[in-house]
Amino acid sequence: MTIEDIHDFIKELEKNGELKRIKIQVDSNLEIAEIMRRQMYSNGPAILFENVKNYKMPILANAFGSMKRLEIALGMTDFTEIGQRIVDMTKLDIPSGLLNKIKKLPELSKMSESFPKLETSGPVTEITSNNASFDELPILKSWPKDAGRFITLGLVATNHPETRVRNLGVYRIQILDSTHALMHWQKHKRGAHHSDITKDKGGKIPTAIIIGGDPATIFSSIAPVPEGLDKFLFAGITRKKGIKMVKCKTIDLEVPANAEIVLEGYVDPSDLREEGPFGDHTGYYTPVEPYPTFTLTGIMKRKNPIYVTTVVGKPILEDAYIGKVIEQSFLPLIRMFHPEVVDLSMPAAGWFQGLAIISIKKRYPGQAKKVMMGLWGMGQLSLTKMFVVVDEDINVHDMNDVIWAITTRSDAARDTLIVNNTPTDTLDPASPLVNLGSKLGIDATQKTKEEGYEREIQQQVKVDNETKNIVDSKWSSYGL
Repeated sequence: MTIEDIHDFIKELEKNGELKRIKIQVDSNLEIAEIMRRQMYSNGPAILFENVKNYKMPILANAFGSMKRLEIALGMTDFTEIGQRIVDMTKLDIPSGLLNKIKKLPELSKMSESFPKLETSGPVTEITSNNASFDELPILKSWPKDAGRFITLGLVATNHPETRVRNLGVYRIQILDSTHALMHWQKHKRGAHHSDITKDKGGKIPTAIIIGGDPATIFSSIAPVPEGLDKFLFAGITRKKGIKMVKCKTIDLEVPANAEIVLEGYVDPSDLREEGPFGDHTGYYTPVEPYPTFTLTGIMKRKNPIYVTTVVGKPILEDAYIGKVIEQSFLPLIRMFHPEVVDLSMPAAGWFQGLAIISIKKRYPGQAKKVMMGLWGMGQLSLTKMFVVVDEDINVHDMNDVIWAITTRSDAARDTLIVNNTPTDTLDPASPLVNLGSKLGIDATQKTKEEGYEREIQQQVKVDNETKNIVDSKWSSYGL
């Protein structure tokens, strides 16, 4: 079943024993966030807070905080399917000749089914107003030293000012007053790029903050899709069904018809104000920095909307599970450009951008470093702080296996690569400069003589048939 909105998702979570309802009154100021963190750190369920102090609106939290819940959300267990669908679309040739075109119609039809569909109305248009206020929403304050209340799972919609390609991103949004907020879109993000183009032309960029929607759209807003790919199309590819869209009332943007709330407005890139601090997913408070101002001009919402939110902090929290799905779903795309790649792991403790482990089928000297440099040139992977490359016999998801490979197959002087003065994640607390620092690559593959390994290559110790047969023949007699 395709989940159409948050209400469908809640039903499915509850049916699978993955949701807890809290009926006692709770406070959006620090209390809810602490409950969420405790539940996530103890592998607890999703939570529906039904009685939020001073608000009529319930809050859905930790909805994507386990692999099982993400399987329910996206309707699949093998997340590589998502990336493979994109790869298959890029390989789809339009044949010549009427008969050949007819034979291709089923494939073309499947592709067209993923495209967004514009509707005249939808659930999110049930209530509309030009007199909107952030005060209507139970926006959380998550940590004591946070600068205030932050929207943490708002899907921020913008269009490229020149190409009009639609984008969705999740950026934290600090509330200043009832109609103004600060948009923390980091320099490397597409929202910031759209804003920079608008600034160069002396304008303001129409922006919508979407709360809720179907899970595939929420996932797509976080996923680092290839440049130029419409995020709403990516959502349709993910769920095998196009997203229903409606037009905003006060700005020229289209948004999901099944969203809970849409906050319409514009970002003024020339109106910079001090944003932060904020307790972020690195486990540190990010410092105060200037970010552009969002002005609220209107609201669309359901009659009984649910506010969807998340909390971040030292891993492992909800965002780490979403990161694992992104890791798996983009593996086929990585293989398309680097066919020697076997598997990829971005450990949750490395806050997703900090560390990636890649296994490869090695065929020639220097191939591990070639893969590192290639991946550092791919989209959001350009911000990955450390790469470890291992052979295909190493399980990248088993840190003990990875550590064994690093300590037995790499030499510090020969196999360590440091690249200076490269882009870094804005949130990296160790980087000497904001957005600029260094990268570390470790080649933990078995070395060859062509790579300067002069010693006789030592044979790896493995269980062979001789020892296996001895023990197999007597196993039942051991009483183990």
